[in-house]
Amino acid sequence: MKNIILDKLQNSIIISVQAMPNEPLYDEICINAMIKSVVAGGAQGLRVAGSRDVKNAKLLANVPVIGITKPAKIPTNYKELVYITPTIEDAKKIIEAGADIVAFDATSRNRKANHNLYQLIQFIKSKNKLAMADISTFEEGIMNAYLGADIISTTLSGYTTYSKSSSDAPDFKLLKKLVATTNLPIILEGRIWTPEQVKQSFDSGAHAVVIGSAVTRPQLITKRFVKAIK
Repeated sequence: MKNIILDKLQNSIIISVQAMPNEPLYDEICINAMIKSVVAGGAQGLRVAGSRDVKNAKLLANVPVIGITKPAKIPTNYKELVYITPTIEDAKKIIEAGADIVAFDATSRNRKANHNLYQLIQFIKSKNKLAMADISTFEEGIMNAYLGADIISTTLSGYTTYSKSSSDAPDFKLLKKLVATTNLPIILEGRIWTPEQVKQSFDSGAHAVVIGSAVTRPQLITKRFVKAIK
């Protein structure tokens, strides 16, 4: 089953359909409409947050679903914190909601004493789900491959205090290095804004590409246009 899901995602576009509770699109009707819209447009996978949206994604779309949990409000010091599916309890909620893949913060940032990364990965795998490690550096990617992760994703590159990005572009360098060094599927996620960047991702060996803000965050899309005229 795991190999079937990985095969379905190979050379595919995954759309991250997420909104924070304080944003207009967080409404269930809006999220569901976005899920149906991006799948109609050709998305072959979804990344969604919370049990509600995982359940709805499984009902509305016949594509693999990556599930995560995250807090209702992202703290201002988010670059210092582990907050994406940090615990086994969080992973359990997403698995019970029906996620095919559980993504989690797999960085080297300090974790609470009972939040063991190896145990989290093994728990996800014990439930016959794919464990997707969201990392920010090459070293973290190698560490999570060693710990047993099924998929490595560049999701958090530039979003930790020690992986600062001076560019608004995806981390192709990290992608290429991971592809060249590991045998795991590497997913490029983070700062994808153009079709050209998607093509470059696949040319660089990405197994799949996750696109979020460029498709499903109207306020950020609008902000880019407004910024261009200032």
